[in-house]
Amino acid sequence: MTWIKYIGQYILLMILQVFLFDQLQFMGVCHPFIYILFLLMMPITLPHSVDMLIGAMVGLIMDVFSNSLGIHTSACILLMFLRPYLLETILNDKDRLNEQISTRVVGPEAMGKYLAILIIIHHLMVFILSAWSWTHIGFVLLETLVSALITFIFIFGFNILKYKWLMTNTIDEDMLSVALPLV
Repeated sequence: MTWIKYIGQYILLMILQVFLFDQLQFMGVCHPFIYILFLLMMPITLPHSVDMLIGAMVGLIMDVFSNSLGIHTSACILLMFLRPYLLETILNDKDRLNEQISTRVVGPEAMGKYLAILIIIHHLMVFILSAWSWTHIGFVLLETLVSALITFIFIFGFNILKYKWLMTNTIDEDMLSVALPLV
């Protein structure tokens, strides 16, 4: 049942990415990549090799939809490679017993740091590979910061909404996944 939930979340995020977020343009510098929410919220108990394989598959599918020749695949593999090391620094021993990382488990501040670092790394990799030149490094950095900020606002906003919902209601987190599949 859990994997069906993850597959449903992934399909929904990809549909939103391809049909909504890929269409958002603000002066050519805003490219939110909401699909990485799926990778960021993967269970923390998966083996590292499985994480990286899932990252490669998610990136490859995104490359197919965006015709980007492996750029998203590379960025997603990097994200999934660095994720366990970042989780080691953020999570304490008690938090590692949970299967998933969430705002409820680590708190809003740690969750914000986790999301911000990985989103910036992912976006920087995407835009550096897209430019394939250091001559436009200023534009690449601007594009990275603006896009990462917008992506962070969407992803952290979803996580805070879920956190607030769980704190004010006494329903089970699995039931919430049916109501709010994005988070």
